[in-house]
Amino acid sequence: MSAVRTTRAAARVIVAAAFLASHVQPAFAYLHYGVPANGTTVTLKWTQTPRYYVNAQTAVDGVSNADFQATVAKAFATWDAVPTSVLSHQFAGLTSAEPGVDDGISVLGFEMQADLDRVLASTDYVVDEVTGQLLESDIFFNSAYPWSIAANGESGKYDLQSIALHETGHFSGLGHSALGETTLLPDGGRQVISAEAVMFPIAYPAGSIAARTLKADDIAGISDLYPGAAAASFGSISGHVTANGAGVFGAHVVAIDAATGQMVGGFSLDAKGDFSIGALSPGPHLLRVEPLDDADLDSFFSNPSAVDVNFQVAFVDRVIIVPSGADSGIVSIAVVAK
Repeated sequence: MSAVRTTRAAARVIVAAAFLASHVQPAFAYLHYGVPANGTTVTLKWTQTPRYYVNAQTAVDGVSNADFQATVAKAFATWDAVPTSVLSHQFAGLTSAEPGVDDGISVLGFEMQADLDRVLASTDYVVDEVTGQLLESDIFFNSAYPWSIAANGESGKYDLQSIALHETGHFSGLGHSALGETTLLPDGGRQVISAEAVMFPIAYPAGSIAARTLKADDIAGISDLYPGAAAASFGSISGHVTANGAGVFGAHVVAIDAATGQMVGGFSLDAKGDFSIGALSPGPHLLRVEPLDDADLDSFFSNPSAVDVNFQVAFVDRVIIVPSGADSGIVSIAVVAK
């Protein structure tokens, strides 16, 4: 879960997070956050080394402050270790400041938020509303839930490392991935069956440590935001999704590497149904298009009512070759109504 706060001088304005959907270009359409700035939409990312603090009082039963520091450091280090990304985070020390306060520093810590139903943790941002520059990102972990740092997990407790890895992805500007399967629970919630991305919006059940490792989709996302020299060989697939000749907004498009089976997802992000999936390994890929009909749409889009879910799953009937350092060329995908 995440939110964006914008600021200019001393004025503080809280606004809803929006995904970048103003235009689509090859290699730039992985689902990232975007913020309005000076009449345009700017991709939310750090332009300097992101420094974070840990609240000095943060601790819960079974997780000391030192445990918390070590666990979040491990989460940040996992993102920093992606070889095709140049992102690097820096621990700045302990602070009495709490997360969620516009104080110019990025703070992580536990907070009691018992009123937030099903929210294990949340990330928010402070951005300059003129330039779109990311100034601050805070993460709170909800102490209303039981937490664990056990190497193999702990029954009935949520794995801090797994949740921290997801939230530190948000901290760096990544949005949610739709590469996962869930089942509906009697209380209206959802339980994860499987996920091919740490950035899938629903956590595994308490006791699971399945989300401690980045997947291909996560690696593509962070590499697209902060590309290193090794990412120069990556390519992309672009095209559009249509139904009865009209563009489909919000279709989930998945590129499947034919050699490895790894999946990277993207979305059609405008009224014409345009999409582009970047940071793909060169070579043959299969392409699948599916509706987000088993997801909470507001986990992905700020305007969920505009998302079209009334079409059948479709596969492109040919292999798409991703060229090294270039785009595939336009791939047209026609889907049919359910």
